[in-house]
Amino acid sequence: MIDSALQLLLDFDARVQREASQSAEFLHRRDRRFALTCTERDVPVDARAWLDHLDRLSGDGARASRGVQVARQWRRIAAGFGIAGGLFGVITMLGLLVYEGGQRINVTVLMAFVLLQLLLALLTTLQASLGWQPWRPLLARFQKQLPTRVLRQMQPLLMARAAHLGGLCFSVAALITLLVALVIQDLAFGWSTTLSAAPTGFTRLTASLAWPWRGLWPAAVPDLSLVEATRFYRTGAGMSDVPPSRWGDWWPFIMMLWLTYVVLPRGILLAVAQGHIVLRARRALHAHPGWRALQYRMETPTLDTGNGHNDAEDTPGEFHGAAPRLLPQASVVVYWGGVAADSLPAATRERVRLTCSAGGRATLESDRQTLQQIADTLSDSNGRDNDVLLVTRGWEPPTGELQDFLEAAQSLWPSRARLTVVPVSHDSAVPVPKHQLTQWLRLQERFPAGFVSVALIDPFPANAAESEPDA
Repeated sequence: MIDSALQLLLDFDARVQREASQSAEFLHRRDRRFALTCTERDVPVDARAWLDHLDRLSGDGARASRGVQVARQWRRIAAGFGIAGGLFGVITMLGLLVYEGGQRINVTVLMAFVLLQLLLALLTTLQASLGWQPWRPLLARFQKQLPTRVLRQMQPLLMARAAHLGGLCFSVAALITLLVALVIQDLAFGWSTTLSAAPTGFTRLTASLAWPWRGLWPAAVPDLSLVEATRFYRTGAGMSDVPPSRWGDWWPFIMMLWLTYVVLPRGILLAVAQGHIVLRARRALHAHPGWRALQYRMETPTLDTGNGHNDAEDTPGEFHGAAPRLLPQASVVVYWGGVAADSLPAATRERVRLTCSAGGRATLESDRQTLQQIADTLSDSNGRDNDVLLVTRGWEPPTGELQDFLEAAQSLWPSRARLTVVPVSHDSAVPVPKHQLTQWLRLQERFPAGFVSVALIDPFPANAAESEPDA
């Protein structure tokens, strides 16, 4: 795809902006793990693989990314320039070839117009190289949101590509119009100028312009006899002495002049503009601050000391100010990652209205359906039973998949919903160790206060002694 480099740059910039609120420790652990996995599988570690990995975790692969949206927008802009250029090319060539039989189509005017088109093509490339944006007021009307800093840097190149595409359609449509007019009309060409120009000087000028195709098509190079015979004056004197066939001998030169100095430069500069976009996008990606930070996270080993908020003289903090709560009664229970359904006490499962599973081997689409089913259940409760229990393995650290699941729940569920994470241990009679509980309390602090909390199952219920046999 010709816009792959641009899409990669914009997707990477959008992902970096989205993750600006994440903690540095979480990003470091996640990206370091990704780099190690790629190394084990002998997969190249690049920006595209990193973005695909995060899309699989967050489930964003089904919707169009920021890069795809911008590429589609600029394809529409380029298509508009192409259609407009084609229409103007037909109209312009018909205007240049106006012939009513009483005058001649001035070759001098056609040569000047060709020179103008060549200068416009070079000016378009120059403004892209200098970063000049003469089309900014026009773009502001079509853009629904303000462009980012990265997109503002790429806009001059994108606009230059659209302008070159419009110029190429203009020149091709004009050339086709010229060929059609030559077939259906008997056009008479000549040359004239107010300045005193000798036929020999005009012949040298046309011979210089015809140098690129001199060996390919000698008939398209005007000679001195054609130049002398087809010069006309404002009074029209001497026109009757010229054979009628000589007035039409200019068409090979006109066609090759237009093809060489209008069509080919536009096509070449369009290819240069496309290559310039790819080169600039790759350079911008490698110079992006987020790319440098990502490389550091992937190349540097992680060490979680739990001392992220303490001074160097203090001992490492374990709970970061958070503490587990009592296990509430909930109407919805989610078993995460294949946790057994009997992990909760029987008394807690009595009031459960909805039991479902998520994570682990479940697909992203299944997780999304689970979130929607829970949202419907909470909406039907009319403000009652707003607690949701998520039972997970306490000895496994919180994964990025779980955090994405919780973030999606926060945006999809009613605002009154409260989610309680219940980590369980291997043995229901043994509480979750303190060092394992710490990682779940850190997960709680990543979300707004009140939405996510951590609760523990009491391994020694009050009636435990009654179930024991007598001594």
